[in-house]
Amino acid sequence: MIKDKRSMNILVGADTRLIIQGITGREGRFHARQMLDYGTKVVAGVTPGKGGGSVEGIPVYNTIREAKENEGANTSIIFVPAKWALDAIYEAIDAKIDLIVCVTEGIPVLDMVEVYSYIKRSGSRLVGPNCPGIISPGRAKVGIMPGNIFQPGGVGVVSRSGALSYEIVYELTLRGIGQSTCLGIGGDPVVGTSFIDTLKLFEEDRDTEAIVLVGEIGGSEEENAAEFIAKQMKKPVVGYIAGKIALPERRMGHAGAIISEGKGTAEAKINAFRRADIPIADTPAEVARMVALLLSIHINEAWCKGCGICVEFCPNKVLSLRDDLKPRVANPGRCIQCGLCEALCPDFAISIEKIDEMVRVGRGERSEWGRQG
Repeated sequence: MIKDKRSMNILVGADTRLIIQGITGREGRFHARQMLDYGTKVVAGVTPGKGGGSVEGIPVYNTIREAKENEGANTSIIFVPAKWALDAIYEAIDAKIDLIVCVTEGIPVLDMVEVYSYIKRSGSRLVGPNCPGIISPGRAKVGIMPGNIFQPGGVGVVSRSGALSYEIVYELTLRGIGQSTCLGIGGDPVVGTSFIDTLKLFEEDRDTEAIVLVGEIGGSEEENAAEFIAKQMKKPVVGYIAGKIALPERRMGHAGAIISEGKGTAEAKINAFRRADIPIADTPAEVARMVALLLSIHINEAWCKGCGICVEFCPNKVLSLRDDLKPRVANPGRCIQCGLCEALCPDFAISIEKIDEMVRVGRGERSEWGRQG
């Protein structure tokens, strides 16, 4: 049962009514056009002192409160330079905007600590900062991601890295595997929405069948997420961790992507996933292959009595038992689709759907996005 009132997506969808903060700047103007072209309902822009004008046919207001009252907006995206972005976030919170997405990079960590405390006492949700945004394919895009690589489907994607999530989504799309919602939480040390927050939303979303979690070095977000997945989630998750060859004490792109005093290494995060029986891929292409195999194994928990025969006799240890004695797909990459688990299950609770291992790109088929780079 979905707790969020929106159906068939999390956070953004057909009822999203978007304000663009900083719409008159170069980035705000460009992405306003991109989001409009995708079909997002962009109802207003805000730039102090420029109210009364318009950008791409979108009315511009001086304040968030004015834009919300006149246009019925419920969501905001921030394209404001770092030195003013903090004020933009506070203004959106005070105007009681439901969802605030902050793309801006370079907001000081101590400032974000204060914002985090403030927003948790409000009724708003912040995604970011330093994030690519959110997309529910075919419904709405609130962010900077290339919309043409996404397709509607049942796989949720959550990532600290925008570029890596694009690459993994592209691999999923090449295999014909669509996405329910893709969310970039941001690469800074302090962000408004965590991996765990997003995993809870995916677990409650009836249209998300499986989840891909894309992590990177630095912090403990991934370790916390692994523990949460092992204890709280029933939907299958595939993980990918970037930064295996990163040097200690050097920031690798994002402000939060740094190994400090031996903590936050890719090895530690991968080990946390393995201890939790969460399949972990080595490459973006392998993520897509694992998801395809994972979705081919159907487990009817209502029929399963928890006898463990499927786990015991699986030749490649693809399955493991959860604490409630129900099987989970722990190593989809090892599955050879032999069908032994299906044949031996006394409760008829497992079925295997044969998949075509050929990928369209292997047949010489490339999308427009693929040809461009």
